[in-house]
Amino acid sequence: MTAKLKLYVQLMRLDKPIGIFLLLWPTLWALWIASSGKPDLWILFVFVMGVILMRSAGCVINDYADRAIDPHVARTCQRPIASGKIAPNAALILFTVLCLLALLLVLTLNALTFYLSFVGAFLAASYPFMKRITALPQAYLGLAFGWAVPMAFAASLNSIPGIAWLIFLATLLWAVAYDTMYAMVDREDDLKIGVKSSAILFGRWDILIIALIQTVLLGLLGVIGVIEAFGWRYFVGVALAGGLMLYQQYLIRLREPQACFQAFLNNHWVGAAVFAGLFAQLTLA
Repeated sequence: MTAKLKLYVQLMRLDKPIGIFLLLWPTLWALWIASSGKPDLWILFVFVMGVILMRSAGCVINDYADRAIDPHVARTCQRPIASGKIAPNAALILFTVLCLLALLLVLTLNALTFYLSFVGAFLAASYPFMKRITALPQAYLGLAFGWAVPMAFAASLNSIPGIAWLIFLATLLWAVAYDTMYAMVDREDDLKIGVKSSAILFGRWDILIIALIQTVLLGLLGVIGVIEAFGWRYFVGVALAGGLMLYQQYLIRLREPQACFQAFLNNHWVGAAVFAGLFAQLTLA
């Protein structure tokens, strides 16, 4: 891999796929429920590729938006734009190309999914600027990540039933919880430079609020299972997710940045546990 290509890989965060997984898992939840465990292979391919492309585009536009902030944050000061190794205009070109590729994919799906994709693109492009506007940008991230859920139902059913919005809400809550853990890592730097986050907003109540959000999330996942008449396999997956959330609470108990980051990364397994339960319930049963 050439040095320049490596920089672009870093800019898209393809070397750090946690964001892909956190966007992919609820997308797969939605596809599996919408298709009763037998998703159309082309739709599955389009959404998996769309997740990779749009997460990459989101990282690029995020670094472009934060190009004056990242140099002042220890964790981000060596990112390609912040360090001056990739020009901002080049990043904008890459963002445009990634979005166009995603658009070409969604053009192969039905009209409802196509129209919904414009909302998703707007949410992805505008999210990086929310930390300057709202004290709760993590909720906006939840909107952006969760929008793949109604799109998945639209692609599979050409409609968006009520259950889709419950999964959308679950995804939003999950994003607020895990991204607050992520924000706890940068809280001191964010306070110095004036960037807003849920970690700052919640203050000393951060751990308790995360626990409350996780509790509501687990309850919502349970309600989804009851509405869909899922059996024990699904609920085992939800229970495993709950156990992982308890482990995350243990990790963040002292608010140590590295432990908070580990808790954030652990959410990959939360999404995987729920999907494993769905897969066992709908595909294997």
